[in-house]
Amino acid sequence: MGSDVLEMKQEVSETASKKRDDRWIFWMEFCGKYARCHQMPERSFFLGSYQFPLCARCTGIMLGRMLALLLFPFVLIPMKIALTVLPLLLLPLAIDGLVQKYTKYESNNCKRVITGILWGFASISLILRGIVFLAVRFL
Repeated sequence: MGSDVLEMKQEVSETASKKRDDRWIFWMEFCGKYARCHQMPERSFFLGSYQFPLCARCTGIMLGRMLALLLFPFVLIPMKIALTVLPLLLLPLAIDGLVQKYTKYESNNCKRVITGILWGFASISLILRGIVFLAVRFL
């Protein structure tokens, strides 16, 4: 009787593990296809033995985008600042990515996530600020 209980617990554990693995595989495929992320393991974060579905840079970009969307209703960035400061926030990612691509320099995940956050925040903030500008001007 004791071995039956042990076998049932093991089956339940294996089933739960399989579901978790299937879910992780789905998100890895989804993010690779729709977020167009390369998902290189050496450029990704891990939670236990599971690789994040997005690389460090794409994780940062998504975090920056979410931050911009959350703050936008509460913080209106004046147009002069939006057109001067926000484009400057795009530069670190561009510089880091291009230098890494064309030299032997290898960035690290901390730099990738920080530059990604700046890029994601700036790009969405510029887009939203542009939409507001056009709406006010033409509606």
